[in-house]
Amino acid sequence: MNEILEAIKTRRSCRSFKPDMVPQELIDQVCEAGTYAATGMNRQSPLIIAVKDKALRDKLAVMNAAFMGKGPEFDPFYGAPVVLIVLADKSAPTHVYDGSLVMGNLMLAAHAVGLGSCWIHRAFEEFQTAKCQEILQELGIEGEYEGIGHCIIGYDAGEPRQAPPRKEGYVRQIGE
Repeated sequence: MNEILEAIKTRRSCRSFKPDMVPQELIDQVCEAGTYAATGMNRQSPLIIAVKDKALRDKLAVMNAAFMGKGPEFDPFYGAPVVLIVLADKSAPTHVYDGSLVMGNLMLAAHAVGLGSCWIHRAFEEFQTAKCQEILQELGIEGEYEGIGHCIIGYDAGEPRQAPPRKEGYVRQIGE
């Protein structure tokens, strides 16, 4: 079977990570794959922020957990050492779709290089806060961005999981 089709079928979300830091080379490969996602009219509206700094990662985790109604001891990033934040320029009418396609590429690329990944939501809520706007300013990021998602990556601490069977009627064929 084609390698890409096999990766699509075998990638699963990881919710238990080893604490080992991911080598920069692999982070770069995953991020580069994200930059090749399709975007409306090739505007390339998304922005990927690779967070390896533990203090910033933990600060984001606390904010994310709060939006879930959880306390600061809960880690919504499941111990992943790297958080790839995907934001998208609000001025692009397709920014949410563009950022979502980037997230898909990031997760598939992580799988292709032997890493676990998971899409963690609540980036939208986080990046509407003054705290996250300050973080963007400190990072020198200007513009009006919307949080799309966090792609957490690292080494899977669990066993590989099989995909459940696909539901009946998932695909409908029309015509000959």
